[in-house]
Amino acid sequence: MRAFTGLRGPRAPRASSAWPLLLVCLIAGTPWSLADSDPPDSAFTNLVGEEMMAKYSNLSLEIHSISLTDKSSMLVEKNITLEKPSNMELTCQFTTSGDLNSINITWRKGDELLENNNYLINASGNTLYTQYTFTIINSKQMGSYSCFFEEEKEQKGTFNIKVPELHGKHKPLITYVGDSTVLVCKCEHCFPTNWTWYRSNGSVQVPVDVHMNDKYVISGKHANETRLKIMHLSEEDGGSYWCHAIFQLGESEEHIELVVLSFLVPLKPFLAIIAEVILLVAFILLCEMYTQKKKKHPEEGKEFEQIEQLKSDDSNGIENNAPRHRKIESGNQ
Repeated sequence: MRAFTGLRGPRAPRASSAWPLLLVCLIAGTPWSLADSDPPDSAFTNLVGEEMMAKYSNLSLEIHSISLTDKSSMLVEKNITLEKPSNMELTCQFTTSGDLNSINITWRKGDELLENNNYLINASGNTLYTQYTFTIINSKQMGSYSCFFEEEKEQKGTFNIKVPELHGKHKPLITYVGDSTVLVCKCEHCFPTNWTWYRSNGSVQVPVDVHMNDKYVISGKHANETRLKIMHLSEEDGGSYWCHAIFQLGESEEHIELVVLSFLVPLKPFLAIIAEVILLVAFILLCEMYTQKKKKHPEEGKEFEQIEQLKSDDSNGIENNAPRHRKIESGNQ
């Protein structure tokens, strides 16, 4: 592996700055050494630097890498979870069939171009390596760090550094009026420094009033979880709740939806079914009544026709018998 550029360190003090002090020493007749050329506050500066180095040397080292080729067609990303200050070592490996000397390598944090004296570039065979080493001590240093290999086609690898995500109940939590419920938020393999609960009031998040002991109780069995117990639920308690975790390097939150139902709500489907059954039975009865009524009308018509026929027959019989009686009477005479 051969180095293209090395990591540049801080520059040494210029020798010209020692000439005035040397002249004063010669006039005063006092011995002079190069160490005396440091400014009076250099001892304090060195002490602070040593303390900072000792402080950062105790931080954990996070090593992450990404591999790219000149044939890569998709964005290559890697998500890194970080909850406390750490030393970071990000490495990008780029394999190409072209000329390594014609490839321009840069690093960016978001859209900000990083200085090239903060990272190393090495080569081995047909592979380029670039390594960016730095220390994250606050939330402003979190974000996306990208390495760029600019040839005929630009290739990019991105490290997304963020605080841990929280895990709650993704589906709505359903409960009933008068009951109690517990909302739970957890952080896997991480330990927030503080937990806070909020409730959505329109577009604004309002802190849960923990002083209402008869309504809210916040607890947690472990440092990586928090529980919000809500008692004596009413329909107004339904809505969105947010658990908020604070880390040394930032903040994270999770959303939980609470639905509070009245006791009539479970009965509504049964009431609807009963109503449908009643309507169906009523409709069937009406159909039966209509059918029976329709059957009765033809029978009554037939009976009426029969009666009329009988009446007509009787009247015809009487008329036929009348001449006979007359003939008999005339014969007797």
